[in-house]
Amino acid sequence: MKTLCVFAVCLVFALADGVAKQRHVTFRVHAQANPRDTEVFSTSVRARFSGKDISIEKVPWVSERDVTAFFPYPAQDGTYGALIQLDEHGRVVLDSLSVQRRGGFLFVLINGRLVTELEIDKRVSDGKIYVPSGLTAADIDLMKKDWRLIGQKKK
Repeated sequence: MKTLCVFAVCLVFALADGVAKQRHVTFRVHAQANPRDTEVFSTSVRARFSGKDISIEKVPWVSERDVTAFFPYPAQDGTYGALIQLDEHGRVVLDSLSVQRRGGFLFVLINGRLVTELEIDKRVSDGKIYVPSGLTAADIDLMKKDWRLIGQKKK
């Protein structure tokens, strides 16, 4: 009986924690994969700017859990762009990626949609990802539900 009570209490806390951390937006950063990788490790996407099919790693390097804040702005093409601020874990991962994968590409997906591809041309050690355009007003509204704006106090 004690075991059942302990299990029930643990289950209640686990469910409460899962509900409290429900996200409104998904943010994933995938690295370019080796084209010879199998389908287990990579998938093919059509690059937004070049129009070519490119292999990306299935497992993201950075996710919405690594984001602490963002700053949206209107882009020239009628969409929105944003500056994404990462936490310490995300900063270290981005720094490592920018050193190890220099010359390759990173692919930013918002809510499962490829928003931009970023060429890694220098080391990024400040923990900020610049999304130049491709976000919708609905994306920005969802992001506001999950993350604070850069410059605002923490939630």
